[in-house]
Amino acid sequence: MSRFEWMVASRYLRAKRKQTAISVISVISVLGVAAGVAALIIVLAVNNGFKYTLESSLLSATAHVNVLERNPEFGIDNWRRLLPRLLQIPHVVAATPGLYGQVALKGPLHGGNAVLKGVPLGGDAPTPEMLKKLTAGSLASFNTANAKSSIVLGSRLAEQIGVTVGSPVTLISYQGQLTPLGVIPSLYHFRVVGIFESGLYDLDSSWAFSSLPAVQRVLDLNDVVNTIELRLDDVFTAPAVARAAEAVAGPKLAASTWMDQNRSLLNALKLEKIVSLITVGLIELVAALNILVVLVMLAMEKNRDVAILMSLGARRQQVQRIFVLQGLLIGATGCLIGLVAGYTVSALFDHYRWLKLDEQIYSISYVPFRSHWTDALWVTAVAMVTSFFATLHPSRNAARIAPAEALRYE
Repeated sequence: MSRFEWMVASRYLRAKRKQTAISVISVISVLGVAAGVAALIIVLAVNNGFKYTLESSLLSATAHVNVLERNPEFGIDNWRRLLPRLLQIPHVVAATPGLYGQVALKGPLHGGNAVLKGVPLGGDAPTPEMLKKLTAGSLASFNTANAKSSIVLGSRLAEQIGVTVGSPVTLISYQGQLTPLGVIPSLYHFRVVGIFESGLYDLDSSWAFSSLPAVQRVLDLNDVVNTIELRLDDVFTAPAVARAAEAVAGPKLAASTWMDQNRSLLNALKLEKIVSLITVGLIELVAALNILVVLVMLAMEKNRDVAILMSLGARRQQVQRIFVLQGLLIGATGCLIGLVAGYTVSALFDHYRWLKLDEQIYSISYVPFRSHWTDALWVTAVAMVTSFFATLHPSRNAARIAPAEALRYE
């Protein structure tokens, strides 16, 4: 496009209007594009924030691949022989045995139910990802003779039963002792040595960790586990690793990935993103219609000017490009304002956490925002393409003006 076309297009947009309505609609068009772009950036930031926060919290708390019994019976008894073979699978960086069980905890003030998880702790055993987020205490006692009576609680669980680091807790196992009067729950005394916080309410309010031998004693089991957890260097290779793990583990064991375990959550986030984009995209459509109205009215107002330009030698293609440029300038101005507003709002809301949530329902206590610079590229592209299509009809009409007819009565 030539300098002449840019000059005329920008001059038409900045000139004083005979009809005030055109100026008002022009401003509304710019604000419409800006609102659409800003809304898309904010919606994408919220969706990315939820997806990143939930995935990072879940992946730090749970395994990337779980090797489990296909038909749960007495646990995995050959887990010590399986660990070296599973570690040889490509992308596997850690293989950790785990033992889960439902128990009840009794603190000085209140009691509550919990999922007790036994993992190798102390010595050369790697620290589980969850226990790297201790907010109080340490894991040092798992290297001492007190390892079998040490326990780490989630922060919300500790609040519920009223304990802190150093407090004694009574653990009640449902795998009790058989007596002539029936099964009597077994009681075990532990001391809280640490408190962790994952950021997910469901985990922080119901999980407790102890050493694998201690949990085997509480659940009255031999040297067995009910899962072998694999951590990967690339979480998206989980399906391939799961297939390889099943081949190594044998027919009695099955492998499930983190995607399988959280399929409903991931599908919900994907559906929410699609619905949000469609809904907010309607704002862009309204803005495009405003641009179309502005250019139609501008072509009517500049009917005489266009006729003069064409009489002086301007080609019809140049006239058409002038009106296309006006629509694109409106779209570009709106895009710039929308991008600045969208990224600014996202950054402020994420930093100050102004939007609070009920963490008992949503698992997290605030709405997270996570903006990507790549979002700006395709959001801008969508806005500009929409603006461009809105210019086609009025620009063609403007180029069809007959100079003789337009200037007949001048």
